[in-house]
Amino acid sequence: MRRKTLNGDCHYPLIEMNVDLKPELVWKYFGEISKIPRCSKHEEKVTEYVVDVAKKLGHEVVRDGVGNVIVRKKATAYENSPMVTLQGHVDMVCEKNRDVKHDFEKDPIDFYTDGDMVKAKGTTLGADNGVGVAACLALMEDKNVKHGPLEFLFTIDEETGMTGAFGLKKGSLKGEMLINVDTEEFGAVYVGCAGGGNTTFTLPLKYESAGGKGMEINIRGLKGGHSGTEIHEGRANSLKLMARLLYNIDAKVSSIEGGDKFNAIPREATARIIPSNKDDVLKKAREFEEIFKTEYSVADPGVTIVTKECDIDRILDSGSQKKVLSLLMGLPHGILAMDQQVEGLVENSLNLAKVRSSDSLEVMMSSRSSVNSSLEAAMQSVHAIGNLAGAKVYEGSIYPGWKPNLNSKLLKIAKEAYKELYNKEPEIKAIHAGLETGVIGGKFDVDMISIGPQIEHPHSPDEVVYISSVQKFWGYLVKILENIAKGK
Repeated sequence: MRRKTLNGDCHYPLIEMNVDLKPELVWKYFGEISKIPRCSKHEEKVTEYVVDVAKKLGHEVVRDGVGNVIVRKKATAYENSPMVTLQGHVDMVCEKNRDVKHDFEKDPIDFYTDGDMVKAKGTTLGADNGVGVAACLALMEDKNVKHGPLEFLFTIDEETGMTGAFGLKKGSLKGEMLINVDTEEFGAVYVGCAGGGNTTFTLPLKYESAGGKGMEINIRGLKGGHSGTEIHEGRANSLKLMARLLYNIDAKVSSIEGGDKFNAIPREATARIIPSNKDDVLKKAREFEEIFKTEYSVADPGVTIVTKECDIDRILDSGSQKKVLSLLMGLPHGILAMDQQVEGLVENSLNLAKVRSSDSLEVMMSSRSSVNSSLEAAMQSVHAIGNLAGAKVYEGSIYPGWKPNLNSKLLKIAKEAYKELYNKEPEIKAIHAGLETGVIGGKFDVDMISIGPQIEHPHSPDEVVYISSVQKFWGYLVKILENIAKGK
């Protein structure tokens, strides 16, 4: 297999492949941004790169107060057609498997082709939203696409709070239509999304001294995934499994941790304990591994429970342990309600996203709903559970949903463009996840849709993007822009 780079001047061999990736401009820019650290809240270098590219291409560039980048490109044809805004986020979810050595602050994403898929080696790939951003950069450079005036909005920090979208000032965008390029299902046009909010608990803990050998319990092998788009898959939450196991064994708990990002279903969890009887706990661990494998035989068959000896110097006192296990057992996770009008659409869900124990127990919950009143009710329920446990409860900013407009002019153009290309209409959908369009739509009177390539398992090291879908996504995006410019 010959080793190639995604573009000729790439110094790091980012991808090992025996296929030609098309369109070349999109993959060139995907390779470039994949060399740049861009975890959420650390996007400075990638936004600098976007600014440099725009300036070299001679486009108008604006950086706003929160770090978003806005680029405007003159029409290549049809100068009098309406300006279209193309929008994507530059940050990515930085997740890796525990046994993978990778520093997201400096290491490029190490990825490869596998048939029609591009994958990363034990880390998230960054196709969400790297492919969309790369398509925008490619459009900034491409002189052959016939389009009217374009505006590109590159937002920061979408994955951990939509800081960029929230920070947009009214009047900063000029487009009459907006195409969000952050959807992960080719062949679908999204016209609505869920709103959401995060809740954090801080529960003070008391400890007792304990010297000697204990046991470390690890729950691994889960799929995890996006807590919105994949919550309906019924996958296991490692923290809920760990709470269940600890609730059913006779042991003193020293620590518990698992999960990382509010929008990712936890894949791994670790607890350290001093068992009353080691053999009894090992037996229970084997029993519950079989129970979990049976319960999740379809959704998460790879679940495993691994134990090993460890040193422990302190344990929770009985009161703190009871509060911790009761809280983690009582907090809900998964689907709360399905949409009553749109078949198959999740309306309301919760994700027990992250737990850390030190001098206090830190718990992060994520709530989602396409109905604002239901979102409020879910967050109030979580708040009440925290109050019962005696925790301090903090609620983050709530981001709004995006209500579908099936009479949208842009939607009509997108449907006709897809039919021209594929002789059938795309699926029209709403997503149970937060899109920046919800926030942007609350600030600007703009007609919106969201499209993208086929991406699976985002927010996890199993993330893949299908090569053929990237080419189709590019062709579809170009066709929509051409039809808008022609006034179709």
